[in-house]
Amino acid sequence: MDSVLDFLLTEPLASTPLDDVAAAWTRHRVAANRFDKPVDVAIAGGFGADRLGYAFLSGYQEALRTLIPDLAEDELVALCATEAGGGHPSAIKTTLTEEQGTPQLNGTKSFATLGMMAHRLVVIASVGVAEDGRNRLRATMVDARDPGVHVTALPTTPFAPEIPHATVTLTAVAAQVLPGDGYLDYLKPFRTIEDIHVLAAGLGWLVRVARESGWSAQVLEQLLTVVAAVRGLDIDAPGSPGVHIALGGAFAAFGGLLTELDSLWGSVDSTTRQRWERDRPLLAIAGRVREQRLATAWRTVRADPIQAD
Repeated sequence: MDSVLDFLLTEPLASTPLDDVAAAWTRHRVAANRFDKPVDVAIAGGFGADRLGYAFLSGYQEALRTLIPDLAEDELVALCATEAGGGHPSAIKTTLTEEQGTPQLNGTKSFATLGMMAHRLVVIASVGVAEDGRNRLRATMVDARDPGVHVTALPTTPFAPEIPHATVTLTAVAAQVLPGDGYLDYLKPFRTIEDIHVLAAGLGWLVRVARESGWSAQVLEQLLTVVAAVRGLDIDAPGSPGVHIALGGAFAAFGGLLTELDSLWGSVDSTTRQRWERDRPLLAIAGRVREQRLATAWRTVRADPIQAD
């Protein structure tokens, strides 16, 4: 089995441009055959991408496979949680009921990443309100081609426009109900798992840029140091305060490194540089939520948490 760190330093750079999501997914699958761990596949997939948006694709798909290991390796998958009222558990109005012994979904998801391209949808739905007033959620799986699934493309986003988003309307759609609690076992941990894998993929892509652009050995050392830190996170315990604190440190180190690299982008080819300037906000998505999780983690382990500088 390859070392992903050696892979980043020695793998030949793919020169064929990626024209669409399908081409990016095909290249990702080639990388996936080299490694077993989803985080390593995300890193290698990011390295193979020719732009940050397609690196995100690798990170997002491997995050889902960490969350649900039984997902088919060759299928694009989309998590469908966000609704018109947002992504908070209380905002989820899509219902899961049983009709003649068959679980069925009814509702609309307002923002599904890769919804137009996905073969399989992981849908978070409500089974009613508990006595304490909390929305009881379950995770389900549906085939995106099933009757009753209607997918509508959304306008492209200002950054990473190659990654499509969609609304998904479900009308009496037969569903496979996944074990566990929809919030505690799926929606909540996925936010952390996704952060880890998207960061890993973004780092893989930056190593590619560094090698293509002739950046120094010192820069590659710094990038691989952060890669190693991200790989070392305990992905099997995404709710751990220590994981959130270490992840906060990894993002801080990554942000500092990006600042140091700002002066080097002049040596990068103009197409890649322009895409970077356009797509860089992708790495800041959910930053406020991460900060809240980090603060909560510190409160969990300390009575007098160290104040951030």
